[in-house]
This record gives sequence, structure tokens and C-alpha cells, in this order.
Amino acid sequence: MGPGGTSGPGSPGGPGGPSGTAGASGAETDWEADRRRRRARFLRELAEARALRDRVQPRRAKAARLRHAMRMRTFRW
Repeated sequence: MGPGGTSGPGSPGGPGGPSGTAGASGAETDWEADRRRRRARFLRELAEARALRDRVQPRRAKAARLRHAMRMRTFRW
């Protein structure tokens, strides 16, 4: 929630957001798109690293899968 009533619907995004001007929303969406691209690239690289580790250390990967399955079985929704 921004100070005063002039902040727009995009203001809950976090600290240091736009001051409420009309031109700032385009920059904000560019920043969000860049953030999403970086996040997608990071997640792809993380999945690739996990796949490599699973191939190199199959015993550890199996133990990790079993631990994950146990966590999921005991997790309360």
C-alpha cells in the first residue's frame, strides 16, 4: 500500500516502485518481463544441473527421490 490514495493497482509490487506516473508502468512491465526471463533461464539451468547430478551420482539421486517422496507423503495440505 502506497502513501496516500494516488498509487495505482501496480503499487503493491514492492519497495522502490513507480511514483504513480503514467509512463512508469511500461518500464515496470519491462522489468517484470526481464525478471521472468532471468528466472526461466535460472530454472532451466537448475534442472539441467540436477539431471547431470542424477546421471553422475545415481545412488544419491535415488536417495533424494525417496526423501522427497516421503516428505510429500507426510505433508499436510
